[in-house]
Amino acid sequence: NLLEKTLPELLHVRPSYCSVTYGAGGGTREKTISIVDRIQREHGLTTMMHLTCVNATRAELQSVIEDARRRGIRNILALRGDPPGGTGDWTATEGGFQYSAELVRFLREQGGFNIGTAGFPEGHIACKEGKHVDWGHLADKIRSGADFVVTQLFFDNSDYYEFRDYLTQKLGVNVPLIPGILPVLARTQTKKFVSLCGARLPEKFLRRLDELGDDDAAVTQFGIDYATEQCAD
Repeated sequence: NLLEKTLPELLHVRPSYCSVTYGAGGGTREKTISIVDRIQREHGLTTMMHLTCVNATRAELQSVIEDARRRGIRNILALRGDPPGGTGDWTATEGGFQYSAELVRFLREQGGFNIGTAGFPEGHIACKEGKHVDWGHLADKIRSGADFVVTQLFFDNSDYYEFRDYLTQKLGVNVPLIPGILPVLARTQTKKFVSLCGARLPEKFLRRLDELGDDDAAVTQFGIDYATEQCAD
């Protein structure tokens, strides 16, 4: 379905690129690389591979990176990753990396990759010192070698604008900051997403979501309309 139906349909709207996520726990890394490889070879679409620190030693990550290089993969989104299962405290793998900044630096040392990293317009849920401290960590990641930032999802554009202005005007960041806009598909899915990443649901948005209830078709259309308005703004 993905390679023979969905992608040919998506190509009609001429996307600039697509990205392929990394399975929770790193268990699908082979599938991730294979999908990225096929999208680029069979469809000629620039593709970005996600790469996380979860359940991986430095040597294992080195092997993945070299495999990506051999296949002509040049764009990598370097992430710490969530704990396996999405719950509990983050624990680094012995011989691996504790922070995504370390993975960014490791990739930069390898050379030959366009490196992205994640940014959080409302601050990372695990950063108890607040969003400004988290944004300082992001600036450090960029100085470690990131070429661009893709943000976590958000539903209030003012959060993104505050994030952008603080990074560019106060911290001197000048790499592209790509807004992570995600159309919601179902009420329960949306609430699960935001509980995992800490994104705030505006009161007006939440009220409309509750009004639509379990009518997934209506929620999907609302999600498309809302995301479209965010993008237009």
